[in-house]
Amino acid sequence: MSTHRGRRVSVNPVSRNRWIELTQQNPDHSTWYVERFRSMAAAGDDLAGEARFIDAMAQRRSRVLDAGCGPGRVGSQLAAAGHDVVGVDIDPVLISAAEHDHRGPTWLVADLAELDLPAAGIVEGFDIIMCAGNVMTFLDPATRKPVLDRLARHLRSGGRIVTGFGSGRDYSFDEFFVDVEQVGLTPELLLSTWDLRPFTRDADFLVAVLSPTRA
Repeated sequence: MSTHRGRRVSVNPVSRNRWIELTQQNPDHSTWYVERFRSMAAAGDDLAGEARFIDAMAQRRSRVLDAGCGPGRVGSQLAAAGHDVVGVDIDPVLISAAEHDHRGPTWLVADLAELDLPAAGIVEGFDIIMCAGNVMTFLDPATRKPVLDRLARHLRSGGRIVTGFGSGRDYSFDEFFVDVEQVGLTPELLLSTWDLRPFTRDADFLVAVLSPTRA
């Protein structure tokens, strides 16, 4: 099976995904979001912090899944660094922008709550799965733990998951840590920023590097 760009994999129409709720309330929201980052890139803003973090973790030519890739801001940087990147997002407007602006990676429309890339013909696992941009807090709350489990199932042996999200978004860090443990993942490293500042209990942002719990 060919991994066609923009291919729809699976999107649950009854999901309480908060990004979908935003776009239903404001049909122009996705287009605004795309243009916001295009403007920031044109202004020379630094939009590659997460990509530098992932690239520092990865061996050359690693397979990277950008889970909740949006318009391809991070995944494109990793592809430019020589990694094999697949990006998935629930929003077809964002995937269309990624296709237009960033050729090279494979971009797919997919709901992380239903993610099954082997069923879509992408059978090889990933060395690193990144889930940045507050993606975890936009998920349907009922799917947060299943999403972590699905992401873990897409890892190669020795692979790791990296998530980043802020506090005050109806998903406390303590809840996240419980979900991580319950799906068989272990935090390897906890930080409060993408530029490697230590995580503390009063931090308002969490970057977590996760690996499967060893038996």
